[in-house]
Amino acid sequence: MTILGAEGFRYEVDGNDWGELPEGWTYREATAVAVNSKDEVYVFNRGGHPIIIFDSDGKFLDSWGEGAFGNPHGIAIGPDDSVYCADVSDNTIKKFTPDGKLLMKIGSESKPMSGKPFCRPCHVAIDGRSGDLYVADGYSNANVHKYSADGEFIESWGDSGTDPGSFNIVHNIDIDNEGYVYVADRENRRIQIFNDKGKFETQWVNLSRAAAVCVDKQEGGLVYVGEYFAGQASNEIGRHLGPRVTIFDKSGQVKARLSEEPAGTEAGRFYAPHGMAIDSNKNIYVAEVSVSEYAERGVEPPPYLRSMQKLTKIAG
Repeated sequence: MTILGAEGFRYEVDGNDWGELPEGWTYREATAVAVNSKDEVYVFNRGGHPIIIFDSDGKFLDSWGEGAFGNPHGIAIGPDDSVYCADVSDNTIKKFTPDGKLLMKIGSESKPMSGKPFCRPCHVAIDGRSGDLYVADGYSNANVHKYSADGEFIESWGDSGTDPGSFNIVHNIDIDNEGYVYVADRENRRIQIFNDKGKFETQWVNLSRAAAVCVDKQEGGLVYVGEYFAGQASNEIGRHLGPRVTIFDKSGQVKARLSEEPAGTEAGRFYAPHGMAIDSNKNIYVAEVSVSEYAERGVEPPPYLRSMQKLTKIAG
């Protein structure tokens, strides 16, 4: 085991793919992860079994979603354990029961909309107070869209740019217990924070490519940010440029940075943190799109690429 972090924020990690997959199965690439009220872990992936469910110890429980998705990207779980999935290739947000029955679909399959919902949506978050949905419509649009719990459109905000309230790839999104919306503005390398009506509140910078954001919904909960490899040659040998997981308090103060090592697949390193979740014990689950990141850089990948990690919190 390798230990990451410092006092109060120490985690064990073994460097292997997490989760006991059935024989012959692979994730191919885990894009996102979510945890329900029972600490069951839902891994959204681009393999043959898009939704794979484990208990918190990694024991396989179930799978579903075969044939239901074009290009899995983001997953979130609501207060009632309903499962919401963002699919970037069919331009939809879909809501399922925990065992995979389709309940609702927002968007038009295979009909991307310029400036309107959706054009390659990346992620979705659920307001636990109202059930409202917030969609990060980020690869081809530059918007956050808000919907009611039953899928009725309410409002949108955002445009392309670098000013506060503008975006350059709205890649991930989450909501805290007070209704503040946290947006991973990936290529602007920041987290932007809005109220539930889209009013800009503040931003956190000093990040690499902020690809994932996960908010602890408990009172005084922390905010976890997954940062990509920054795509610069210096990052192959330099420290402090990602990839890593950074933990903030609600005021934006950095409490911990997990892994200051260069990108890699060894224990204690990351390559492409793309989605994150925490369980009731504050363990962190990290989905990495290492295959896509190697392809983007035009580099031959190593024979083994990890796609799911669990960072187990050490008490004290």
